[in-house]
Amino acid sequence: MARVCAICGKHPVAGRKYTRRGLAKKKGGVGRRITGVAKRRFMPNLQSIRAVIDGKTRRILICTGCLKAGKVTKAA
Repeated sequence: MARVCAICGKHPVAGRKYTRRGLAKKKGGVGRRITGVAKRRFMPNLQSIRAVIDGKTRRILICTGCLKAGKVTKAA
């Protein structure tokens, strides 16, 4: 199963993590330097739930935003 919300289509987003060193200028240093850049992924908070879809109970992955908003009917 892909890491995608079945309701809104939220999916992983690419990003970067910066490694810095040095002391900030406002603290009396010469400034912060970027010493490394690593790729990373921001994952959506997906939950596997049993939901009623078209009158049938199915197990789907939905994000917590859709779950809190009540965009899906949970199965009994």
